[in-house]
Amino acid sequence: MTDLLISITGAISDAMYTYVLVFMLVGVGVYFTIRTKGVQFRYIKDMFAVLTENKHVGGSRSVSSFQALMVSTASRVGTGNIAGIATAIATGGPGAVFWMWLMALIGSASAFIESTLAQMFKIKGPNGEFRGGPAYYIEQALGKRWLGVLFSILLIICFAYGFNALQSFNMSSSLEYYIPGYSESQAPLALAIVLVVFTAFVIFGGAHRISFMTSIIVPIMAIAYIALSVWITATHIDAIPAVFSLIFESAFNFQSIFGGFAGSVVVIGIKRGLFSNEAGMGSAPNAAAAASVSHPCKQGLVQTLSVFIDTLVICSCTAMMVLVFFVGGTPGDLNGMPLVQQAINYSVGELGIHFITFSIFAFAFSSLIGNYFYAESNIRFIKDNKIVLFVFRITCLIAIFMGAQSSFDLAWNIADIVMGAMAFVNIISIVLLGKWALRALDDYTAQRKRHEDPVFVASSIPGLPPTQCWHETAEELAERDRALRTREEQV
Repeated sequence: MTDLLISITGAISDAMYTYVLVFMLVGVGVYFTIRTKGVQFRYIKDMFAVLTENKHVGGSRSVSSFQALMVSTASRVGTGNIAGIATAIATGGPGAVFWMWLMALIGSASAFIESTLAQMFKIKGPNGEFRGGPAYYIEQALGKRWLGVLFSILLIICFAYGFNALQSFNMSSSLEYYIPGYSESQAPLALAIVLVVFTAFVIFGGAHRISFMTSIIVPIMAIAYIALSVWITATHIDAIPAVFSLIFESAFNFQSIFGGFAGSVVVIGIKRGLFSNEAGMGSAPNAAAAASVSHPCKQGLVQTLSVFIDTLVICSCTAMMVLVFFVGGTPGDLNGMPLVQQAINYSVGELGIHFITFSIFAFAFSSLIGNYFYAESNIRFIKDNKIVLFVFRITCLIAIFMGAQSSFDLAWNIADIVMGAMAFVNIISIVLLGKWALRALDDYTAQRKRHEDPVFVASSIPGLPPTQCWHETAEELAERDRALRTREEQV
């Protein structure tokens, strides 16, 4: 019965992604690239400049633009950036990497729109923290709370239970190399307990602790992983021309493109790129809304940068390491994690396998935290209640505990289907509401041309649906922020 369910849900997932969502996400990405006049290219300098800014307003529990970037990057960057890219290359061919790059460039425009909307329609909590995301802008701007609740439920099922259980399983399975008879031993149980304890420490600390932890884990793991990739590339520099030759020959090979389109190099590359960086999927806006910035477009640009970090940097690192092995080694029928392990072993020896194990733990744990952050924001949207939140946190820990000890083929398929439904709701929403993000971009551009530090006031956009924030001038915001900080210091 289980095998039948796995087969059915797998077929549904494949059909959703191959024949519906891929084309929707690509179409929306192209549309917003045109409408924003290539915002993801025009404002690259601003993406980095915003990261150095302090929190604009808010109490001690609000987060900076950089911290919000780390939370969203933590969720985007997971084990899929390692095993997923290797699978794309093994099944679709090296050309999948090219289409992955292209989709990052196009899809980043959708990431800008959805994250800017999340900032525009965010709300402020009692402790000065901000919350928002698709559920919030669906309710406030579209006036459809029921649809916002549906989106929240889909996201919670997908990220809090499906994806977090799978990340936990990936961490557990990575230890099989070191422990003979691992699955029959008590090691999975021990790891499950450790993961639950560490995750509980972070999630019960709230958004501030989550953003603090990811601000440490994400940069360290990214720098280490990039450093290894650069080292392998540098020590195999003579293979790089052949690597790029493989990529471009495969990317534009007629048979690879049109031979069985559902499994072609184009579709596999697009799927891997889109569902690695999550541009347009509706997940990252939950982190974008938490940032304290002076203008919604600033966080839109930061989330665009997160797409580039995920795909153009992290995924490319895996691709380079695997394709160097393709050029000089004998990959045979290897796929997924075994392919990555042997590729690293080929370049740097057994030490590389140990490093990959560390990377899996770092990538997966940061994803656990980032995924939880998204889910908590949506639980609070449905019912902002301490008891509800406490029970939800316990159920999240149970999912992580179970995930470390089980295989989740069925859960993976269900999570993919739920995420597809979530993406469908968000795509329709940002198409309907994109005009407000475009007007905010016009406001941002006008202030930049006047050499001003852009500050957004909702009344500057005629007809904008009511928002809970952005109604004060820069001076009023600064005064209120000083008063809030004074009260916190007194407490």
